[in-house]
Amino acid sequence: MAVMRRLYRVRGLDCAHEGAVLRRALEGAPGAEAVAFDYARGRMAITGAIPPRDVLKAVERAGFTAEAWTDERESRRLFGITTAASGAAVAAILLGGPPGPLSFLAVAAGFWLVVPRAVAAARRLRPDMHLLMTVAVAGALGLREWTEAASVAFLYSLSLALEAWSVGRARRAVERLLDLAPASATLLDPERRVPADEVALRSRILVRPGERVPLDGIVREGTSTMDQSPLTGESLPVTKEPGDDVFAGTINGPGALVVETTKEAGDTTVAHMVRLVELAGEKRSNAERWVERFARIYTPAVMAAALLVFILGGASGPAFYRALVLLVIACPCALVISTPVSIVAGLTAATRKGVLVKDGRHLETPARIRVFALDKTGTLTRGKPRVVEVVPYDGHDESEVLSRAAAVEARAEHPIAHAIVEAAKGLAVPTAERVTAFHGKGAEGLVEGRRYWVGSHRFLDEIRGEEHDRVCARMEELAGPGRSVLFVGNDRHVCGLLAVADEVREGARDQVAELKRAGVERVVMLTGDNRFTAEAIAREVGIDEVRAELLPGQKVAVVEELVAKHGSVAMVGDGINDAPAMARADLGIAMAAAGADVAIEAADVVLMTDDLSRLPWLLRHSRRVLSVIRQNVAAALLFKAAVFALALFGVATLWMAIAADMGVSLAVVFNALRLLRG
Repeated sequence: MAVMRRLYRVRGLDCAHEGAVLRRALEGAPGAEAVAFDYARGRMAITGAIPPRDVLKAVERAGFTAEAWTDERESRRLFGITTAASGAAVAAILLGGPPGPLSFLAVAAGFWLVVPRAVAAARRLRPDMHLLMTVAVAGALGLREWTEAASVAFLYSLSLALEAWSVGRARRAVERLLDLAPASATLLDPERRVPADEVALRSRILVRPGERVPLDGIVREGTSTMDQSPLTGESLPVTKEPGDDVFAGTINGPGALVVETTKEAGDTTVAHMVRLVELAGEKRSNAERWVERFARIYTPAVMAAALLVFILGGASGPAFYRALVLLVIACPCALVISTPVSIVAGLTAATRKGVLVKDGRHLETPARIRVFALDKTGTLTRGKPRVVEVVPYDGHDESEVLSRAAAVEARAEHPIAHAIVEAAKGLAVPTAERVTAFHGKGAEGLVEGRRYWVGSHRFLDEIRGEEHDRVCARMEELAGPGRSVLFVGNDRHVCGLLAVADEVREGARDQVAELKRAGVERVVMLTGDNRFTAEAIAREVGIDEVRAELLPGQKVAVVEELVAKHGSVAMVGDGINDAPAMARADLGIAMAAAGADVAIEAADVVLMTDDLSRLPWLLRHSRRVLSVIRQNVAAALLFKAAVFALALFGVATLWMAIAADMGVSLAVVFNALRLLRG
């Protein structure tokens, strides 16, 4: 059987405690290679060749029920019915009804969904919160504490229902990403409405004013403005003309557009975003791992304390009651739910801002970053250079220099190569043969039988080092902010120089300054461009340190040096050429990656727009997430400790313990949901 990844909806999967139970039940099963959970959506992912029927049986043995995942919103009607029935029975007791029968009715209704999980936990000899609560309620019934047993059953059922509802808020925030792109499109020739997933590549679709774009594509007819905020977080509309890219989920302005599709429905940029958010929610952050490890120690320790209280109290009725209260306190749900909801809310808020964080761990990392290493082209500059000056040498004219350079660079993918080819339009550009690229330096090839080369001054030194002094003085004159200088030569001499300008991003200086105000100690530029150009841009935008004329491997070495010296380093680049350096850094960030699949795959964090202001926002957001997690963990532990102390002195009651547990569970969830506001 082929290895694959299947998704399941698990009823009642709301926190890491249930996930730990399911993980133990499934990871040893034949064919199950990995198990992951998305607590915010009640979803489990199984990787491996394990048959679905074996998965469902293992989940059932663990006390849960599962079904194949669908995108329909999970109904919480059963929780509401059982909780309402239990609450009605408690109300009847308080109004003077017979406490015995009504207490059993309240317990039966409130624990209808709890007892199967408790039995499964007892069978595994691994006590969980459901087993602890069941024992506590059964003990209260045994002591004939009718009102107490009924109240605890109702309050626990209510806490599960409210917890499912509140976690569902985070779940629905994630699911709204799925609704960004419409399910249908207006196909042309002839005009008709069809499901978006039936539109073939290179089809032409009509996007009317005010409509959402159903598929990624290129504008072929019409002019309009596009609200890209659902995808990139940009606040201002962007003008779209023929030749411009548009993305599924963005909102068209006043003009109708004819768009040629470039992606199928399952492969659009928004589809990649949704998959990344889903996978990120399944992965456990460092904080979640710590809380789970702590809970594995905390629960048995409190259970041991309950047993000790019972024994030291002479195994009497009051001692047994105190032990039952401690069993309720031993439930770790408020503690373990405090972190995953915070992570999911933080991931969702970041996505709304156009910042894709691919793992909960990467949401924690920015708070520790002290040094930012920034690529120049496409990060500090716009990445769309153009040839602004041609300086010929030794009898060559400008057209000849430019046409020879364009011939060598005709098939290259670098932005500067595109600028040279664009500048040579209208000229007679010959065909180059035997073209060889030298990564980070330049390229050479045969043009009309003669060897020509184009490259940096490092390449000049290797090819014709004896001419270095003669032409480099002119290079220094041409170099300036946003300008790169290339040399064009043949096997006899340097033919000329090309000055290529790449405009510095608007507001780059303010945004670099904002990074420092956000707590970054040092901002370093890493570039393969010449030092003169790099230093000019660094002065303009306020960069602390420049490392120029670097090959991709040398960028990795510089990042390693920065990590060794400063500890935590983020590398920001285009996600393709800078992928090795991003992989070596503590945090790899790809800039302006809307529509760039490779960039999305290469980085830990993806900025869907080219707005550098997202970087300081990410640092502050990461600190907010960690702060909320610490607040939640501290609140859960303090509440537990307070009730524990009251129980030891015989003050706390069962219903007080469960009310406190329910209250702190809801408090940490709502505290986490504040992060959704971004």
